Amino acid sequence: MALIIYFVMSHTPLYGTQGMSQQDPLGALRVIFASNRGTLMELGIGPIVTAGLILQVLAGSRMVNIDMTNPEDRSMFTSASKILAVVMTVFEASAYIVGGTYGQINLETQIIILGQLVAAGIIVMLLDELLQKGWGLGSGISLFIAAGVAQAIWWESVSPMGPMGDGKLYGALIAFVQGIISGNALSDVFYRGQGLPDMIAFFTTLAVFAVIIYCNGLRVEVPVSYAKYRGFKGKFPLKLLYVSNIPVIFAAALFGNIYFISQIIWSRYNQTNTNFWLNLIGQFTTSGSQYQPTGGLVYYVVPPNSLSGVMEDPIRAAVYAGLLVAFCIFFAVTWVEVGGMDSNTVAKQLLDSGMQIEGFRRSQMPIRQLLERYIPVVTIVGAIIIGVIAASADFLGAFGSGTGILLTVGIIEQYYQILVRERITELYPAARSFLGE
Repeated sequence: MALIIYFVMSHTPLYGTQGMSQQDPLGALRVIFASNRGTLMELGIGPIVTAGLILQVLAGSRMVNIDMTNPEDRSMFTSASKILAVVMTVFEASAYIVGGTYGQINLETQIIILGQLVAAGIIVMLLDELLQKGWGLGSGISLFIAAGVAQAIWWESVSPMGPMGDGKLYGALIAFVQGIISGNALSDVFYRGQGLPDMIAFFTTLAVFAVIIYCNGLRVEVPVSYAKYRGFKGKFPLKLLYVSNIPVIFAAALFGNIYFISQIIWSRYNQTNTNFWLNLIGQFTTSGSQYQPTGGLVYYVVPPNSLSGVMEDPIRAAVYAGLLVAFCIFFAVTWVEVGGMDSNTVAKQLLDSGMQIEGFRRSQMPIRQLLERYIPVVTIVGAIIIGVIAASADFLGAFGSGTGILLTVGIIEQYYQILVRERITELYPAARSFLGE
């Protein structure tokens, strides 16, 4: 039901936007933010993720002292996230309107558009909370991201028409079959250029899925036993991708907001690219319906989405990859501390649930020391891996973007884990306390 509501909203046009400009403030980043231009889902999940990003940075830097193991602190953190998400919705909607995304409109129409976007943002928040409170599986944010990426992959693979109605076959598979029948050269069949989806991007998409699934299966298994029931043994897995897709979500949100804010500043105050200080933030040119960054900070947080783009400016590709990996590491380390996934917290959870590690006495200190051998390492190495995979897939033009594919695989795995967790708690009720239920 939540997914149906999301798709209806993502295809319901905003009232009062008939004369909106052709330039798209977010462009290709819309897949990651589960948004659709000119509709009620114009902002997508951007405000919610941005609010979480801000609070995570504040908590990780200790500017805000919070203990996620304390129910009161956790409740306060959740409430703050919701309030800040509403504030960010109002801010981003206002920036769209002031930035001229919807053209020159009167004050009354501006207020109507603002009201629509804020209401849609609140509905998205409610849908997300609806699922998280037990009425569904997972979270609404994850569901909407996966749905948007799946839609983009399907469209770029088998769509029979181009986005601009130019008569070109758009889907990679359909264009491939048409090229074979027409007897075109193999180079033209596999690589189409001009930003059109081709078989190189299609195979890259499949390869990225395979690599991520393989990496998700790599783990260190720590043998554990249940103290109250002799003979009950199990394994506590520490995955290579320990923090899953959390770092890349926040990194994508950060880069997306840099792109969005710099575009607004450029369109309002620096379209001639003559202001030195504003040029450091971002320079753009307009191409079709999108803004193309040409300089400044924003130039290095948007990847070149093709091999030709990488070859034309390898420095840009290297800087983007380096920034993405660096921020993935930062957010991974921060999330481990803020989200209660550090060695000390995990050791306490093991003890509280009645578990112990074989060969060690039931004390938090030795268990924590053992976990410290693995958790910091898998946190950093996993963050590097997902950053490299996401950047590489972007460079090869993977459908749905490298970050989008990475998020989708992680989300699908999370749904699988939820189902497995429910099955485990049915078979072993004593495991509920360890699983946090």
